[in-house]
Amino acid sequence: MKQYDAIIVGGGACGLMCAAQAGLLGKRTLVIERNDKVGAKILISGGGRCNYTNLGTDIDNFVSENVDFLRSAFSQWTVDDTLSFFESHGIFGEEKTLGQLFPSSNKAKDVVAVFTKILFATDQDIRLNTVVKAIEKLKDDFVLTVESEKGIQQLTTKKVVMASGGLPVAKLGASDFAIRTAKKFEMAIVPTAPALVPLTITGKEADWYASLAGNSVFSRVYNHKISFEENILFTHWGLSGPAILQISSYWRAGEEFYIDLLPRFQLDKIIKDERNEGGKRLVSNILNDYFTKRMVEALGKFLPLDTKIASLSKVDANLIIDTIHKFKVKPAGDKGYDKAEVMRGGVSTAELNAKTLESKNVSGLFFGGEAVDITGWLGGYNFQWAWASGYAIAQAI
Repeated sequence: MKQYDAIIVGGGACGLMCAAQAGLLGKRTLVIERNDKVGAKILISGGGRCNYTNLGTDIDNFVSENVDFLRSAFSQWTVDDTLSFFESHGIFGEEKTLGQLFPSSNKAKDVVAVFTKILFATDQDIRLNTVVKAIEKLKDDFVLTVESEKGIQQLTTKKVVMASGGLPVAKLGASDFAIRTAKKFEMAIVPTAPALVPLTITGKEADWYASLAGNSVFSRVYNHKISFEENILFTHWGLSGPAILQISSYWRAGEEFYIDLLPRFQLDKIIKDERNEGGKRLVSNILNDYFTKRMVEALGKFLPLDTKIASLSKVDANLIIDTIHKFKVKPAGDKGYDKAEVMRGGVSTAELNAKTLESKNVSGLFFGGEAVDITGWLGGYNFQWAWASGYAIAQAI
């Protein structure tokens, strides 16, 4: 049997970068992937376009019990390193919005092709349609029990890289195998949950949200921890859109957050200016300047739409201002892992060497990417973490 410097479990972003960088260093790896092709999640990301990094990446764009853990990996592999790496293989980035970088070709398959070419050129091995069922440590070696169409087999290696991701998206073979492996070796786990995920509304408010399904509104979504200014999308079951996905990483069951439906304007000033001009327009006329007809009609549940601005009481004026700028939302839950972009939580950073991502207590066992308690914002941040963690591990195996 071939001897490998490491066996990499998972052929996603982290695993592919790790294998590619190891190959460029003259090392030999075996990538084990349960799907029939590598990079399955890369291929569907960004609607098939792959937002492969963010120009503004900083540790503040991540959720973790210890975001400072990122400093080492991000100093080893920077955003500039990502740009140079892909440019050297013919992929040039195009910024869409908020620092989000996509291949100019708008094809995620081009990103995956970079890695498959490097792996082929550096003689790395890939086993597709193969599932790792168990990992044991025997003295200085790991024994992996794998299952494929050829049956069950055992592989031996000195080092194992857990790059098998998290629980989103089941149809792509997502599993908690990395978490289960960490638990088996008595490593601490930060509780996991869906992140970057749409939120659901139930109960007496559900029909109101459903009536607005399809309406997209540029908003500021905020709580006591953080705020995001991007679009929200009303749906038949609640709320989605970039700003909602972002706040979901900071939301916990039972909590409330707020939506400023008009973040670039001050409604108190608009009302004051209208009063100064006579105040003959109705509240509905004012709101129609900024929202769709359906949105204004829906807001009629809370606001006196047919009242002239000149006739507004102070109480009603404050009600309008608070409803538009401080719209309170209390979600019932989220849409789960199948609709989540990533998993929050994972292997505790306290268990890992920040420079190498090797387990502090299990020599030769490495964890990278989504399996670790590092969760990026929407917009290419999670890919930057995957590339950086894959690179850091490759230096150490």
